[in-house]
Amino acid sequence: MDLSRYLNFDFSPLSWIIFGAVLLFFVIQLIYYLLVYRKPYLYERKRDKSQQVSENLPSVSVVIASKNESENLAKYLPSILEQDYSDFEVIVVNMGSTDETDVLLKALNQKYSNLYHTYVPAGAEDVNEKKLALTLGIKAAKNDVLLFTEAYCVPASGKWIQEFANEFSKGKDIVLGFCKLQIGKKVAMRKFILYDNMIHGLKYLSLALLGKPFMGIGRNLAYRKEIFFEEKGFSSVLNIEDGEDDLFINKIAGKKKVGVVISPESMTQSDVVNNFFTWRALKSKYLYTKQFYGGVSSLVFGFETFSKYFFYLSVVAGIVYGVTLNSCLLAALSVIFLIIRFVVQVYVIGKSSRMFGAGKYHINLFFYDLFQPFNNFRFRKYANKRNHLKR
Repeated sequence: MDLSRYLNFDFSPLSWIIFGAVLLFFVIQLIYYLLVYRKPYLYERKRDKSQQVSENLPSVSVVIASKNESENLAKYLPSILEQDYSDFEVIVVNMGSTDETDVLLKALNQKYSNLYHTYVPAGAEDVNEKKLALTLGIKAAKNDVLLFTEAYCVPASGKWIQEFANEFSKGKDIVLGFCKLQIGKKVAMRKFILYDNMIHGLKYLSLALLGKPFMGIGRNLAYRKEIFFEEKGFSSVLNIEDGEDDLFINKIAGKKKVGVVISPESMTQSDVVNNFFTWRALKSKYLYTKQFYGGVSSLVFGFETFSKYFFYLSVVAGIVYGVTLNSCLLAALSVIFLIIRFVVQVYVIGKSSRMFGAGKYHINLFFYDLFQPFNNFRFRKYANKRNHLKR
């Protein structure tokens, strides 16, 4: 059999340009997956072998701002109040709830001596209520280490506080965590939502581990009370809707010692996403504030998206050009690079998805990878329009 016809390569300048583009963007994509997105998995695997709990753990104040969340507080607050930790308090700030929140908190107060609650005073509608509520909770906290979550979240284990406190015992100022989404199987786009939440986590946790922290999420986040007042509270983000978690961390993290906790015990989980609209609301919050981020994150992940699409385009060009002009080697190499990139992607995302409880991904990963940036663009337009109407 004459193999030369199948190994033919057209040595024209255009062939070399296409091959060079395929190879360049292939290498860039491997760098992102193997050196950036794989970082949390490698960090956690190393931690499993070496992590020891400090004997000098700090006292902790858990702060929750809540509005009309009595059902969630009834379900989840006991799991926080009963954490396996020696010295902590829980402060719930009631943001003018009209449900049974006040009655519930008073009842829980009878059972749990480490529960404290306060409220946002009437007439606070003219300021950012969430930021005011958190500020009141922080001022009421008696401890320097502040751990934040939401009323609709529950710790994944009884060691949640301990996992965060252990990082602060190493001298950290800020500690970032991850929140898993518990989504019913009947919810539309369930697998994609889990994938999207995981990728979001991989981005901010990876850069934090690489020494370039750029955000955190209020569903699982901790920092020192001292730095909150050093930065004059939320003054730098008061003029922006939301941003009390991600944007605040973005403004201060570059000057602080930032740690990461991604053990199964350190995570929180939430079933708040029960349909497409609750997911859109949750995601749009961060897509809106993202445009105000400083630092390199937008450049880093913007270039990742750019390199991804140009890799796909160059592969298609290589296949079409190779088949059309009988340059079979170019077409074959383009396909081989595509397959290798996909195998690496499945491996890295597979390891991460098991760690973050995001399910299994195979061929669907290819479509999610293509679709996610378009979905982000669509939701960002929605978020900008929503916030414009609020003004």
